[in-house]
Amino acid sequence: MTTTLRPESPETPVAGGGRTRRWQIRANGRPVGALRTTATPVGGEHWGAISELEVWEGRGRGRATIGALAAEEVLRGWDCTRVDVDIPEGAHAARQLAATLGYTERMRNMAKQLTAPPDLPGGVGARPIDAEEFPAWLGEARASHRRQLRTSGLSEAQARARSEAAAPGTLAQGADTPGVVLRRLYAADDSNAPGAAGGAAQAPTALGSLWVELRRVELPDGHPLAWVMGVEVDESRRGHGHGRTLMLLAERECLAAGVHHLGLNVFSGNDPAIRLYTSLGYRVTNRIFGKTLI
Repeated sequence: MTTTLRPESPETPVAGGGRTRRWQIRANGRPVGALRTTATPVGGEHWGAISELEVWEGRGRGRATIGALAAEEVLRGWDCTRVDVDIPEGAHAARQLAATLGYTERMRNMAKQLTAPPDLPGGVGARPIDAEEFPAWLGEARASHRRQLRTSGLSEAQARARSEAAAPGTLAQGADTPGVVLRRLYAADDSNAPGAAGGAAQAPTALGSLWVELRRVELPDGHPLAWVMGVEVDESRRGHGHGRTLMLLAERECLAAGVHHLGLNVFSGNDPAIRLYTSLGYRVTNRIFGKTLI
């Protein structure tokens, strides 16, 4: 029996100069499944993705495997140097297939439905990141993102390209970008209050920062899904629960804007963050696996 890919629809362009196409998986010329390949330019390279993979006839006969391998060949022909697959949490067979084909888990998406705004702990306060401090904050956010991308298996060049590609579209108007929440978390102790002990006003102690897109995507039921783009605790302040406080702040900001669903990415090796999000009620919705195309 011969299994091949055949185009199901015309190739179409994607933003930034990429391309995408949906394919049929055929056995002896008969459609038995389908998948989609997408190539996206990132920093002088092309990154590939395989999505919408399904086999509706003859499961267990290796058709998904052959389809995925054929999709990799398509992506190589599109000059892709990496490929990612996005797998729903309940698709255990797909995760097993990805592992068999040499993919490793890079990230997890987690989400939570928000109900009542949580209380913030005492001794802290938050304020918006203003235009003056935005450039320095953005540099910090990109550097942190690059470090995390490196730990997920990307090269330094790939991590830099991915990090630099992420911000311009989502922060097009800087600190004043509509639909974006940028906050600094501060200690609200007396020693740093303006004019404490009769002295001159002092800058409050910075604890961390938060970046949330309030309407990242629309869910199938039409409700908006907000997305935590970045949670960063200052290195000297880690281990004191400030990451939890920033997440609670994110939930409050979402509910204040009328958004009741919040999602996030977490890199698979970041066990402390995974434990934190799980303890707050976030559940894994899908996992992203990737590998280098040789």
